[in-house]
Amino acid sequence: MIDTHTHLYMDAFSGEEAETVRKAIAAGVTMMIFPGVSLESHEAMMELHRQFRENTRVALGLHPTELGEGWRKTLDEMESLLDDGGFSAIGEIGIDLHWDAGNVADQKEAFARQLEWAQRCDLPVIIHCRDGVEETLDVLKNIKGKLPKLIFHSFTSGPEDVRRIREVCDPWFGINGVVTFKNAKPLREALPLIGLDRIVLETDAPYLAPTPHRGERNDSSFIPLILAQVSETLGIPKEEVEKQTDLNAKAIFDL
Repeated sequence: MIDTHTHLYMDAFSGEEAETVRKAIAAGVTMMIFPGVSLESHEAMMELHRQFRENTRVALGLHPTELGEGWRKTLDEMESLLDDGGFSAIGEIGIDLHWDAGNVADQKEAFARQLEWAQRCDLPVIIHCRDGVEETLDVLKNIKGKLPKLIFHSFTSGPEDVRRIREVCDPWFGINGVVTFKNAKPLREALPLIGLDRIVLETDAPYLAPTPHRGERNDSSFIPLILAQVSETLGIPKEEVEKQTDLNAKAIFDL
């Protein structure tokens, strides 16, 4: 199994980072993708990756909620890191209007610039889209040239948003613990429309732990619970869901 989105390097796991990676491997989650969110957390992410090179990959990106006053300078510094190589994706990047809708122009500019990195480096993009589907699609529509491979990470909406997104691009959708929540009926209704060939599994640890661990600290060892719910919702055996979602992730991240 592959967790395509997990932040096991964050402060929530302070002192337990390596132990948590080993716990996931023991649960059958043999590959984990660490998305970048800020320059400040970059070294912690890289250090954990260096300890588990066979089981982890890293992405580079400035999260939309991390745009400070000097965000353009931050992007300059982050862009210089691309020269080092070793990144499997750009992300997580995108639009988040849940916490701050006042800087949407800056968010769109930062998103577009990082999409251009992905085009130049031929890397997939992990998209963070919260309360900003229209704005996210606006940026994608205005990107010149061929779009890179895209994942709409932490997709929690219903069929209508799947249709809206597919009018602009043909991404994969990251399905996490939200799919197990009682109030996530629209998301479960969207899964058949998405199709197994466009689903990847993720935890978004330490956030959004699946039922029966909702409210607890999430970690990558919970991927089997998410897989089981996707299997049940689609009426497809767990073994087939594991095989296809792993193939999807391998194709996206060149694993």
